[in-house]
Amino acid sequence: MRNCLFGNEVERMPDSVFWIMKQMFKIFYLFKPVDKYIARFGIKQGDIVVDYGCGPGAFIQKASLLAGENGTVYAVDLHEMAISAVNELIKKKNLKNVKPVLADGNRVAISDKIADIVYAIDMFHMVKESDVFLKEIHRIIKNEGILIIEDGHQPRKLTKDKIIRSGCWNIVEEQKRFLKCNPVKH
Repeated sequence: MRNCLFGNEVERMPDSVFWIMKQMFKIFYLFKPVDKYIARFGIKQGDIVVDYGCGPGAFIQKASLLAGENGTVYAVDLHEMAISAVNELIKKKNLKNVKPVLADGNRVAISDKIADIVYAIDMFHMVKESDVFLKEIHRIIKNEGILIIEDGHQPRKLTKDKIIRSGCWNIVEEQKRFLKCNPVKH
């Protein structure tokens, strides 16, 4: 039952569950706006940002504003409904620096070493092959980049174990809701 509700290691949730999640997020973020939360990520004007597992795009507008006209925000998800939701948001809010990207499993069509910041909010618990996922993020992030990764619906110890096991990341800071990581230089 827990896997049905929270999506632990299911990769791509069913369309109906995605729709329900989208409605729940609308309500959740009315009471808990993303502005203060995303401000802690350190996004600056001109940054290349990747919202990995963007879902319906709750963080996209604020990330777009923080990155500014010289920055770019890649909204990445493996669910077509997420990409549709982001496309609607782009049109509605005229977000010129946002690029939706449909992921192909753990592979994403983004150039190597391009991202200053990658954040993965409330989705890491869904990833079946965490090593492959973390190596793909390592591929797209700059050597001095930052990965913000939220535990989601799994214990912090499990999140840390997965990150360390990948061999790609150093955990540099722990906050209540997320970990900040730097890429290991290979």
